[in-house]
Amino acid sequence: MYRVRESIRSTHGQDGAVVLDIRQGQMFNLNLAGSHVLELLKSGSSETAVVDQISKAFQVSRDLAEKDVREFIECLQRHHILEDPASDSHS
Repeated sequence: MYRVRESIRSTHGQDGAVVLDIRQGQMFNLNLAGSHVLELLKSGSSETAVVDQISKAFQVSRDLAEKDVREFIECLQRHHILEDPASDSHS
């Protein structure tokens, strides 16, 4: 399961989200789909469940949702917003 790092703060609204990393002082803007993905991950949803929700909520094919969610999760990891589940045992 993915975890949002403790240093991350976010505010979600009807147009998306603003995400702040208080340790690095970086701010990110997410569109509505990205905001939805982050909220689902924060609530403990699995990647599969996130894909299913995004596919339904945005009326896109499951294949497209899976590709986009995977790319977005990788981007969140690169920017140190999400902790890598493989490194959880080392935290």
